[in-house]
Amino acid sequence: MTQKDLHNFKKILENIKYHATKENLRITQHCQQEMVEEDIKLSEVLEAISMGEILENYPEHKRGPCCLVNGITNNGENIHIVCTTSLPLLVIITVYKPKHPKWITPTQRR
Repeated sequence: MTQKDLHNFKKILENIKYHATKENLRITQHCQQEMVEEDIKLSEVLEAISMGEILENYPEHKRGPCCLVNGITNNGENIHIVCTTSLPLLVIITVYKPKHPKWITPTQRR
């Protein structure tokens, strides 16, 4: 990863955290379903974002720029959040708890 990539990640993450702190966000229907299925509360999503780091950035995604954020809740649980990166509000597309077999660790894919 280049220095420019690190700078961009930092700026993107600052923007995501800003919107999450202000609760300037929208939750997709898919995200709501995942939150119910995985027993994840919105407060936990916001906690995870506040402690988050960008794992993957998708600036050329067909539905618009987005990224995968890994964060830890106050209870020490890892949550992955896929969210937009270029809109005037934060759209949380989906959330889930990283698990085997897809994830070896919360930050390493199989």
